[in-house]
Amino acid sequence: MPYLLKTEPSEYSFADLQREGTTIWNGVSNPVALKNMRAMKTGDQLIIYETADVKSAVGSASVISVDATDPKDPRVKIKAGKPLPKPVTLAEIKSNKLFVDSPLVRQGRLSVVPLSDKRYTYLTQL
Repeated sequence: MPYLLKTEPSEYSFADLQREGTTIWNGVSNPVALKNMRAMKTGDQLIIYETADVKSAVGSASVISVDATDPKDPRVKIKAGKPLPKPVTLAEIKSNKLFVDSPLVRQGRLSVVPLSDKRYTYLTQL
């Protein structure tokens, strides 16, 4: 299942992930977001979304490994993918009926959001 990961670009940007190649995704405390992280599987596709002034889906990544032995701090190792062909703004996402019932729109503070295959394709094909 694809997921969208939100990050504050001043703390850790997609450019940082590309430079490092891989990272352990952390800093998540919301119980629903933690549940989503624990559900991740090796090979799952990811969209990196930058918050703050950017408010756009900007790049792709994939899950390398998941260690959920500590349910309050799952260790999800991710690998950088490519920048999206074009950043997809939150306004564009909200205006698309495909996302009308998405947690991305309904639960704006949720930092780890599951995506349907159709939503993932929309974000990566624009």
